[in-house]
Amino acid sequence: MVDERRDPTVGELSEGRILRGILERLGESNALVGPGDDAAVIAAADGRVVATVDTLVHGPDFRLAWSSAFDLGYKAAAVNLADVAAMGATPTALLVALAMPDATRLSFVTGIADGLRAACRDLAPGCRVEGGDLTVSDTLTIAVTALGALAGRDPVLRSGAEEGDLVAVAGELGRASRGLDILFQRFTDAAGHPIPVDESLLDQAELADLAAQLRPSPPVWLGPEAADAGATAMMDVSDGLVLDASRMAAASAVTIAFESASLGADVASALAGGEDHALLATFPANRPLPRGFVRVGMVRPRGDHAVLVDGRPHDGRGGWDPYRDWDAGTG
Repeated sequence: MVDERRDPTVGELSEGRILRGILERLGESNALVGPGDDAAVIAAADGRVVATVDTLVHGPDFRLAWSSAFDLGYKAAAVNLADVAAMGATPTALLVALAMPDATRLSFVTGIADGLRAACRDLAPGCRVEGGDLTVSDTLTIAVTALGALAGRDPVLRSGAEEGDLVAVAGELGRASRGLDILFQRFTDAAGHPIPVDESLLDQAELADLAAQLRPSPPVWLGPEAADAGATAMMDVSDGLVLDASRMAAASAVTIAFESASLGADVASALAGGEDHALLATFPANRPLPRGFVRVGMVRPRGDHAVLVDGRPHDGRGGWDPYRDWDAGTG
């Protein structure tokens, strides 16, 4: 148990002291100029930088009753690393902004730093946190900007899918959605408020689903490999396979036709579940799929519907839209 006398709140500390606590956990910088100046200086070997940003906000994106500080740091890194990989790039650096209530314990902040470092180590070796910002807020918020290098490749866009291409996925579909269902169905009180997770109540499959939701592990290393294998289009599956595929179909002016037999036993979760952070890609039919990718369909000429499943329009909900699906009344 943490001794609160030795674990001050951020409201009791200076920004400099909080920052030192974070930097002590992040390891050495890989940047030309790392943390400590007004900005980092990151090498861009071929003159181009892939950049993306994602924000996790307490409420719509995570609940403190369910997520540890380590989980939050890991997830904040993972979701951004997946976006860089989906462009065919290798992640090189993260910039992290933390907005925290002043009652936040320093150990919680360093736990986030530990999660960020572990995600980079596990998913994108060589990538590091190279800077960021700290501020105070009533709502805990983690905003991460990820940078990546193309190493001479052309970026793989959503708009390149062509008629006759194979549609393939790398990563697991549906687990994160099932993990979220476990949290809302089994770890809330009578009023619907989150309560801590008791892992002893879960079997191994449920624990794996929960881990996919709280600490996702996208196949980041397969993004550049897919680009090298000739991927014509690619994107991160963050909002559900159907919803994200409809975006790729719109950008490419095609129809994406899925085959449900290729989507596993839980087809409904695979199609509509969000936060999988798998890689959805299309490849020329005359080339072998790269390792880690499984064929799930074909690209067809643009028809009346952006996405088909077994030849029919998908008639269920198509993934997560925060403006449609977030209900502040649920806490």
